[in-house]
Amino acid sequence: MRLSPQRDLFDIPEGVAYLNCAYMSPTLRAARRAAEEALERTSHPWQITPQDYFTGCEEVRSLFARLIGGDPDGVAIVPSVSYGMAVAAANVPVESGQKIVVLEEEFPSSYYCWRELARRKGARLSVVRRPPDGVWTPAVLEEIDESTAVVVATNCHWTDGTLLDLVKVGGEARSVGAALVVDGIQSLGAMPFDVKEVRPAFLATASYKWLLGPYGVGFLWVSEEYRSGTPIEHNWINRAGSERFSHLVDYRDDFQPGARRYDAGERSNFVLLPMAAEALRQILSWGVGNIAETLASITALIEEEAVERGMEPTPSALRAPHMLGIRLEPPIPEDLPTQLASRGVHVSVRGDSLRISPHLYNTGEDVSLLFSVLEEHARARSL
Repeated sequence: MRLSPQRDLFDIPEGVAYLNCAYMSPTLRAARRAAEEALERTSHPWQITPQDYFTGCEEVRSLFARLIGGDPDGVAIVPSVSYGMAVAAANVPVESGQKIVVLEEEFPSSYYCWRELARRKGARLSVVRRPPDGVWTPAVLEEIDESTAVVVATNCHWTDGTLLDLVKVGGEARSVGAALVVDGIQSLGAMPFDVKEVRPAFLATASYKWLLGPYGVGFLWVSEEYRSGTPIEHNWINRAGSERFSHLVDYRDDFQPGARRYDAGERSNFVLLPMAAEALRQILSWGVGNIAETLASITALIEEEAVERGMEPTPSALRAPHMLGIRLEPPIPEDLPTQLASRGVHVSVRGDSLRISPHLYNTGEDVSLLFSVLEEHARARSL
């Protein structure tokens, strides 16, 4: 079901065409109110009880689990995708001579830690080159063989939204004993994802993009196989019995159940977690399938307008419903995003693509303004 425009739920002035959710989402008005109430509460720390260190965490853990079709015990609260990737890299087995498969032009947080792990282990980082036809799945499947230890992948490429079939990739990875590690930051909340279907070993994301949450809060879903692994930090709150503040000096070797052992220190952020929870509740209320269907209609309009003007957008058959790239001839003007922003149009340049990523606050008027400003910019450059 297509949803009506939800612009009134955000603080976006008239004349601003914010088509850049893949960069950072605007804060929901309700999430901002939650933050303001939380700030008021932190002004009176005597009102924050030991139990409060746990209740907010469990609420947001359960909300995220609902979003991905998982169980709360499989969810760790982390600050970033890079933190989640570090946890995965510390726990998946990689031997000398094996290979770690990654995508070309992948986001650094889904690349650097695996490159470092390959160096430490004497393994090989195998980079799947961008296919000329934009179809990633066959290229990735071809790269997976008996020497593969890990496949690091995404639902859609962060530069232009081109899709990867994670169900097929995950199945092929498991058939050779490899682990699938997924970076979900550019898809979770904007297109359906079910951990029971994809079956990743680890799934990492942050909340400040398509989950409409604050910067500094993220989630790591961990499959049952890896829930008894080794955390990358040893803080007090992920240990068993940490609810009993008067007994914290009774050091414990055992952990909180499930993936909670991977929770980052200071996970109980009394301002950010209420914001993240409010945003997750709103997404679940809309329904991710409905969000995807609605955003697909907006990106289809953008694609149509681009084709009419002789541009080269990512075709809908090859991309996610919520974002697309328009290929630009290099060299791309470095000031292009700044010039567009000066006219109220906000997009990103990633690689050789103008990346456009709308959300439910966008309308057809925003699309019209985008192309009007693009045409003005092109005319100005041709003079």
